[in-house]
Amino acid sequence: MKRYVAFLRGANVGGKNTIPMKELKKRFEELGFKEVKTYLNSGNALFSSSDSAERCTDKIESMMRSCFGFAIPVLCMPKEALEDILQNAPAWWGGADKEIYDNLIFIMPPAAFSDVLHEIGEPKEGLERIEHYRNAIFWSFDRKEYRKTNWWSKTASARIGGKLTIRTANTVRKLAGM
Repeated sequence: MKRYVAFLRGANVGGKNTIPMKELKKRFEELGFKEVKTYLNSGNALFSSSDSAERCTDKIESMMRSCFGFAIPVLCMPKEALEDILQNAPAWWGGADKEIYDNLIFIMPPAAFSDVLHEIGEPKEGLERIEHYRNAIFWSFDRKEYRKTNWWSKTASARIGGKLTIRTANTVRKLAGM
């Protein structure tokens, strides 16, 4: 069995796509997943399965439609892949400076980094930084100036927004450590 992390894009955001995590855990177990754990109320789950990541994604997306009545994109990745991403974080990302907000943007296939960069554009110098590694983008910005950044509004409103799911540095580190 392989250990996976599932990120449900747009779950429990702004009162939309509401999923109680206890119910989500139960539904994951009904899919045959083992050692299911959820984290926070924002669509993060860890589980074990002998299925491929693609098969797990398909099962979860189908379950979301049939059990909860809405279609949301799901990204499943082996836990080792998340650990690899975090081990390759740039030195400036995820530090102790409370004036900087650090996120990890996951690019959902079939989108690629070039698609995201083309859609959103370059980060604003002095306000935000990005660095790409595999299917993830490390993104940091000044908390006080976030509205002036290029990526803040565009990650949610751009056409590419449906192909991204974003988590904070603290959340992804916690998930990798679970």
